[in-house]
Amino acid sequence: MKRTYLITGANTGIGRVTAEELARSGNRVYLACRSFERTRPVLDAIRGAGGFGEFLPLDLGDLASVRACAEEFLRRDEPLHVLINNAGLAGQRGLTRSGFELAFGTNHVGHFLLTKLLLPRLRESDDARVVTVASRAHYRAPGIDFEAVRRPTRTATGFPEYQVSKLANVLFSRELARRAGPKVHSYVLHPGVIASDIWRHVPWGIRHILSLFMLSNEEGARTTLYCATSPAVRDQTGLYYDACKERTPSRIALDDALAARLWEQSERWCNETV
Repeated sequence: MKRTYLITGANTGIGRVTAEELARSGNRVYLACRSFERTRPVLDAIRGAGGFGEFLPLDLGDLASVRACAEEFLRRDEPLHVLINNAGLAGQRGLTRSGFELAFGTNHVGHFLLTKLLLPRLRESDDARVVTVASRAHYRAPGIDFEAVRRPTRTATGFPEYQVSKLANVLFSRELARRAGPKVHSYVLHPGVIASDIWRHVPWGIRHILSLFMLSNEEGARTTLYCATSPAVRDQTGLYYDACKERTPSRIALDDALAARLWEQSERWCNETV
């Protein structure tokens, strides 16, 4: 059965590979990205191969842009079977346009709001899925300081903040599984350490060392595609995957009270930033 997918950050890296693979199988793919010009080569590749690919403008750091993206898709009045929260950044410092620490606001808050806005459409589909790309880096996050995530990046590398944002991804996915209803299943994953644009703002020396241990984008997309399409996980929800296998996330990521608090606080933040 051909399905409709919406993928954030699909203009590069594992997002691009994911989009092209899904389109190659005859699915309808929406690519939600910041820049049309940077997404054009992916659209051309998909359409050149006879597939369906459409661009949706999306800046995850700007909640007004997130709302506009969701509204644009919903106006098309078509089903949504799978949402893939793929976009992310690491090693950058600052504050998003909507007033969140840069990694946290982009990697978590923007995806939280997008998922919430598209959830009613997902609930209309059979075997609907929300796949969120997190990271093994979440194991190193000590928790979430709910005041610090409303301030600019404090550390020089931005990696501790990145770790917190990835912990938020895992907590969000687990809480979504409890709240989404029986027809929407939630998956969160570590794609591997990938040689992609997510590291483009990391200082060259650190980036070079990391690159020695990195996987290709094609290898990195495997677990995303597995969670998004495999019949083997159709009845699973709220679990964490690594290398196409279920893994146990960090102890803090299994804290149901923290997951509920993060969800409720994220709702308040999004309601305040209208």
